[in-house]
Amino acid sequence: METIAFRDTISCLDLKKQHQQIKEEVFHAFEKVYDNAAFSGGTFVDELELRFTAFCSTKYAIGVNNGTSALQLAIIALGIGNGDEVIVPANTFIATAWGVSYSGATPVFVDCTPDTWQIDVNAVEERINAKTKAIIGVHLYGQPFDVTGIQALCAKHDLHFIEDAAQAQGAKFLDRPVGSFGELACFSFYPGKNLGACGEAGGITTNSDTIYKQLLSLRNHGSLTRYFHDEIGYNMRMGGLEAASLQVKLNYLPTWNLQRKTIAARYQSEIYNPKITMQAQPDWADSVYHLFVVCTNDREGLSEFLRKHHINAGLHYPVPCHLQKAYSHLQYESGACPNAEYLAQHCLSLPMYAELSDAEVTYIIDIVNSF
Repeated sequence: METIAFRDTISCLDLKKQHQQIKEEVFHAFEKVYDNAAFSGGTFVDELELRFTAFCSTKYAIGVNNGTSALQLAIIALGIGNGDEVIVPANTFIATAWGVSYSGATPVFVDCTPDTWQIDVNAVEERINAKTKAIIGVHLYGQPFDVTGIQALCAKHDLHFIEDAAQAQGAKFLDRPVGSFGELACFSFYPGKNLGACGEAGGITTNSDTIYKQLLSLRNHGSLTRYFHDEIGYNMRMGGLEAASLQVKLNYLPTWNLQRKTIAARYQSEIYNPKITMQAQPDWADSVYHLFVVCTNDREGLSEFLRKHHINAGLHYPVPCHLQKAYSHLQYESGACPNAEYLAQHCLSLPMYAELSDAEVTYIIDIVNSF
């Protein structure tokens, strides 16, 4: 097969192509922030929060400085801390666990299912004990997990339920937006996300008046009235420039997500190589394909084959959370979460972003099939 002719390399993610399309709008939004000198919090964050509540079908949204802070504040707002345990999937980005650890609680890692690669409801129930205070489910790769199953466990054992929707802005579970199920849901607006800021940013959604008020305090030095601090708080406000860029991008997100779904549908229907395994897609999950992850028994071979043909694949994630050195004190051993460990050793992410052309997608499919 001939080497690709219309560009040198197909990246796993190309943010430049997205920003070239909206540069004028984003810069115009930045000018408004400058004109109002609303750089930290302020009207542009307020406007984004209102729009994001409508997008997620929730009562409140709280803008913060990044998705990791969102997770930390969510745990603290629920009163979880020293001596408590929070169940977390082993197959996720490490920030899910950081939010637990920053509060002083202990993350308890559980396996994913062998087909959806999402948190395993049965594995969760086996780890619930008297110290367990919450379950965090992760809508990994942009695909919703089994929300109904986790909700049932939380109700049965009187546990808090948190959604980590960092990768899933716009995804739906049973036709309802993710971020609207848990007591709180945490979002990352890191630049590479489906909805990514021009900078670092994150958010939390909730329907609780009490939690909302506390989050406003916690993100702002424990203060609702300037210079009066009722609790130990944090400096975790969202910036005005980040909020302005997110407002522009929110206008495009439904279209971008639809383009991702179209690309994913082509991968799923046209890649027939028996060496490739794809993530199972349950009927109740409407994914927005933040990542398109596949498994193969020869990951290095596939990665090198793609590079040879000018396609850069990604790797998410090569070490599961429970085997990270930072958590070695928890004494997890290899084999504790076999499905997550298998995925970590065999997964590879194909290029996935809305700006991929039909010709590029066709080329990627042809190369993968010829491996």
